[in-house]
Amino acid sequence: MNRKTSKVRTRLIIKNMTCHCCMKLVKRIMAEAGVEVLDIRLGEADIKFDPEKTSLETIASLLEKDDFELISNKDEQLVEQIKCAVIDLVHHSTFNAMVRNSDYLVQKFNLSYQHISTIFSQHESVTLEKFIINQKIEKVKELLQYGELTLSEIAYMMGYSSVQYLSSQFRNITGITVSDFKKAPGKFR
Repeated sequence: MNRKTSKVRTRLIIKNMTCHCCMKLVKRIMAEAGVEVLDIRLGEADIKFDPEKTSLETIASLLEKDDFELISNKDEQLVEQIKCAVIDLVHHSTFNAMVRNSDYLVQKFNLSYQHISTIFSQHESVTLEKFIINQKIEKVKELLQYGELTLSEIAYMMGYSSVQYLSSQFRNITGITVSDFKKAPGKFR
């Protein structure tokens, strides 16, 4: 008698899947492994697979070839989800200026900011606040390179209270002024 196996459905938390190109690559890896991707977001993939044909270990091994990593530890999963949420908010959201980063994270994860920040700091080499600032400065650099917005518009868009505050934080993080960056952006990227 031929026994039909049922497919297993699971959610994977994937480290280093932080952009849309990464999501495309993960989808391709899954397809090549015979894994059905039901939904995919930054850092996460809901999948369905036949455990008799493919194992989670095989999936992990295939992902690792492209510098992705399956995360099974709950705290590490939360940290990766926090990182992806910050990246999504800073780099892909259109309502960044209207939402405080801390409020966004508290609402998204239904945890206190203190708890989120503590877990993040325990697993990363920077604080959550510093990670957010670094992401914002990277986005500012990107926007400056496009040259389509004024510094005032960028400051507002990124949620800074003033151009001076943005300029000060930019210099603290990058070691150069906004003006110097604008003169030769490729040199400082």
